[in-house]
Amino acid sequence: MKPDLRFNFIADMQKGTLTVRREFAAKRQLVWDCYTKRELLDQWYAPKPLTTKTKSFDFREGGHWHFAMIDPNGTHYWSRTDYETITPIDGYTGYDSFTDETGTPNPNMPRSHIEMTFTDQGAHTMTETVVAYTSAEDLQTVIDMGMEEGLASTLERLDELLVKLVA
Repeated sequence: MKPDLRFNFIADMQKGTLTVRREFAAKRQLVWDCYTKRELLDQWYAPKPLTTKTKSFDFREGGHWHFAMIDPNGTHYWSRTDYETITPIDGYTGYDSFTDETGTPNPNMPRSHIEMTFTDQGAHTMTETVVAYTSAEDLQTVIDMGMEEGLASTLERLDELLVKLVA
């Protein structure tokens, strides 16, 4: 995989944080919509060759997104984002968990706090996601699971969707 100069993946083991910055060739409102609307999330939010299926979605403070990433064999990998704060088109915070089909967090997998921001970069948009784990070990677990490659692939899918949406 060739490096994407618009993609930064920075792990700080001392702080237990992961910072991901990614630039997109689209206006901030459209990128925001792709992160906050169920019908758009289902089109891009999984690394290739997985697909995404939303079980429930309520984008509001106190709301959540419960979804599965599905591999080509049909295996579902369930997750849930619980939204904490939302500042329209600027950012949101919340908690991410690996879950079962009912949305119950998996106690054997790391849970994280996310802070997502969207900023204008001329005609482009810069996203920054800061993911905080309770320990360096939890951060290492997700890195070992392929977080960097998975995020790079997922965000490439968003690029592909944005090209279709702005055409």
